[in-house]
Amino acid sequence: MADFLTTAQGRRLAYERVEGEGPGIVFLGGFNSDMQGTKALHLDAWARAQGRAFLRFDYSGHGESGGRFEDGCIGDWLEDARGVIDAVTEGPQVLVGSSMGGWIALLLARERPERVAGLVGIAAAPDFTEAGFWAEFSAEERAALMRDGVVLRQSDYGEPYPLTRRLIKDGRRHLLMDAPLGLPMPVRLLQGTADAEVPVDWALRLLDRAEGRDLRLTLVKGADHRFSTPDCLALIEAAVAEVTARA
Repeated sequence: MADFLTTAQGRRLAYERVEGEGPGIVFLGGFNSDMQGTKALHLDAWARAQGRAFLRFDYSGHGESGGRFEDGCIGDWLEDARGVIDAVTEGPQVLVGSSMGGWIALLLARERPERVAGLVGIAAAPDFTEAGFWAEFSAEERAALMRDGVVLRQSDYGEPYPLTRRLIKDGRRHLLMDAPLGLPMPVRLLQGTADAEVPVDWALRLLDRAEGRDLRLTLVKGADHRFSTPDCLALIEAAVAEVTARA
């Protein structure tokens, strides 16, 4: 059962924490996902078996946390991640970021490297609001977004979901791929070649922009954005174990 934290911004966040040895592992979920997803639950079980501290949580407007999804943006969800990590963990953590969670993990690593012992990105999607959503909008959709403040996007994972003008504008304040990105901690990036949401080119560009002594990218032929087959989950386990051992 989830515990709840009220952040400094007044947002009520649901989280589940496993007690264990450090450095702890923090799972950062994707856009419009929650902490009950396959990868989050798999890592929860793996951490328990390893005796490793583990944290998963829902951003505001996601899962069991308070707020409306359409009211949130990257800056809000970065604040959520920072707030729950500061409140319920101690010392450096290994961040495991899936899709949008990879962007947030990279932002945290940039702003406070002393708190990030290592990083695992699973189809990490830095700058996706600009390079994905905005770039793919038609002229009509861009005009509607600027005029009305929101458009609906079709989803392969369920009902259409709202994309807001605030999300796009705030995303531009947190872009990472326009400058070198120092990552002094061990980093493992996992990417499927059949990912329709995060192109392989994004992973290659991230590897090119990142600067560090221990960076690796693994491409998995045929893996899609879910990256949740047994083989993919085993790769995530191996990456987290390696980063944790090196941290």
